[in-house]
Amino acid sequence: MTRHVLLNNIDHQHTRVIHYFGPEFGDNLHSALVFPNEFTELQKEYPVLLRKDDPQGSFQAIALLGFAAAENLYLNAQHPTGWDARYIPASIEKGPFLIGFQRAASMQDQAPDAVVHIDMDHPKVGTEQGQQLFLSQGGNSPYLEHISARLDTIHQGTNLAPVFYKALEQLELVEPVTIEFALHTSEKIRLTGNYCINEQRLATLPAEALLKLHQSGFLALIYAMVFSMGNIRHLIERKNNSMRQQSPE
Repeated sequence: MTRHVLLNNIDHQHTRVIHYFGPEFGDNLHSALVFPNEFTELQKEYPVLLRKDDPQGSFQAIALLGFAAAENLYLNAQHPTGWDARYIPASIEKGPFLIGFQRAASMQDQAPDAVVHIDMDHPKVGTEQGQQLFLSQGGNSPYLEHISARLDTIHQGTNLAPVFYKALEQLELVEPVTIEFALHTSEKIRLTGNYCINEQRLATLPAEALLKLHQSGFLALIYAMVFSMGNIRHLIERKNNSMRQQSPE
C-alpha cells in the first residue's frame, strides 16, 4: 500500500527517513531504472543497458544490479549505507519520495510547479530512526536537499530520455545483446532481452552525424553506455564472491 502526501515542514517536522538500503526495504532488485543524465556517473559502477517492456514500445535504460530475480549484488550489510557503490541510481536513492506538480489557483494559465511528495506507508518512513527532513527553524535539512536534487535528476532525465533514445534509433545505434558466462561453480548464466550500443555502427557514423551528437551532448552519453559494459566483469566477480560467502569451500 502507498499513501502519498504533499511534504511540508508542519505536518512532517518530526518525520524521519532511513537512508539505508537492504532487502527489508525492497531494495533487492536485479535492475534499476536509470536516466541518460546519470550515465556518466553510472558507467563507473554499473552495466547500463536498454530494455523494452513492449516490443512496440519505447526504450528504457537500466543499471544491471544482479543476474537473478531479487538479486542485488551491490547490497552489503557491512557498508554504512548498505549499498556498496560510489553512486546510487536516483530511482533507488529517492526512497519514499516522488515528484508531484501543482498549480496555484491564481495562476491557472501557468505551468505547474514541481513539489515533493512522500509515501507515509513506505518502510523507511517513521519518527524514531533516520534522517530528519526539516531543521528546527523549518528549513530543509541537508538530506532533504540531497533528495530534492535526486528528484530533479529524475525529472530532467524523464524529459531527456525519449529524445535521446529516438536519436539512437534513428541512427541505428542500438542492437540486441546476449550476456553469457560461467560462474566459478561452472553454472552457466544467460541473459537476453537487453540492448546495447552497436559499436561497429558507431565507428562508421558520418562526421556530420557525430558532430550533431557531440553538439547535443549525446555522444558523451553514448560512450558512457559503451564503457559501462566493462562493469559486467565486475558484476560477475561480485556474484562469484557472494556465492563463495554463502557456501564457503
